[in-house]
Amino acid sequence: MTFKKINAWLHLWLGLASGIVVFILGITGCILVFKVEINKYASPWTRVEIPEGGKMLPPSVLYKAVEKAVPNREIESVWYHGQGMTSRFRIHEMDSTVFVNPYNAEVVAIGQLNDFFHFFEDGHYYLWLPQKIGRQVTGWGTFIFFLLLISGLILWWPKNLKKANVNKSFKIKWSGKFKRVNYDLHNVLGFYSIIVALILAFTGLIMSFAWVNAGVYWLAGGDSTEKKRIEAVSDTTTNLKTNMLEQVNKAFYLGVSKIGEHNTDQIIVNFPESASDALYICVDMYKGTWRDVYLDQYTLKELPASRNRLRNEDLAAWIRRSNYGLHVGEIGGTTTKIIYFIVSLICASLPVTGFYVWWGKRKKSKKKFSSLSEPN
Repeated sequence: MTFKKINAWLHLWLGLASGIVVFILGITGCILVFKVEINKYASPWTRVEIPEGGKMLPPSVLYKAVEKAVPNREIESVWYHGQGMTSRFRIHEMDSTVFVNPYNAEVVAIGQLNDFFHFFEDGHYYLWLPQKIGRQVTGWGTFIFFLLLISGLILWWPKNLKKANVNKSFKIKWSGKFKRVNYDLHNVLGFYSIIVALILAFTGLIMSFAWVNAGVYWLAGGDSTEKKRIEAVSDTTTNLKTNMLEQVNKAFYLGVSKIGEHNTDQIIVNFPESASDALYICVDMYKGTWRDVYLDQYTLKELPASRNRLRNEDLAAWIRRSNYGLHVGEIGGTTTKIIYFIVSLICASLPVTGFYVWWGKRKKSKKKFSSLSEPN
């Protein structure tokens, strides 16, 4: 059996085996591309009017308002989403978010952001299966899809550069019969989307499998030796008498004025539970990346567990931290998201058009076999 036949055989059976998974991942990914933008307008409680001056209140003021709204609950953190957006409080052991106007501390709503997208996220991550099983199914389905893209490119490659062959590879013959149009949709659209599709599949694999993540990190020049995790702990021996909320306020102002470099009006700040807990802030939420910073809750000195600024990372660490932004299209803004939306739709269509190509050939070969078997 020649390489071409082996490749065609693998493309067929791997495609049939993973078709449903690829279809679901493509459709759900397509829907989730503009999740942030849709939520912004579909959920009115996430937006507020910016008052004159537009100055947001510190975490302590918002904290006290939430404390009244949900008494006897442990408040974990607050996420400032920027100008004109409500701040969101995470409450321990409470499957809801508290939305607060950051300009006047009014509690706007208590509830989930949007259950519509939670449904599609569960489908994209786990195929609506139990997480442990679903994660494996989507991971290996993505791995097979990655192989299919490569085998499909080999099958697509024109035998020669004659005009007729080139046209078949690059153009859809809309005037042809449905069978021909379907074949062109599979063949031509698959080619035009292959670069972005490979990026989607590869970044998905990095998130799905630790061994892929580690392998890419090593190939990019990262240190493959296992490093001991640095624990972020505040120094309780300083015996400094401080007020937790006041320290959180100071950490907030440090984050937006000195520590953060991008989108400084967007920041997450946690409220330490114990005396030894570090003050955590998340800054530089930009193009799908972010920076975790840990501060001593007494001295507000940055702790070694904090991440570097993205521009100071080596290639391996940059790839690892930028992977999410690459996967969801955040890294290039609206233009990239539109491209990802279209390519995700094409990826979802490939199992459908591919199945019809196979089914048509199957029916044709059955008909041929039947005619040959008939007695004269």
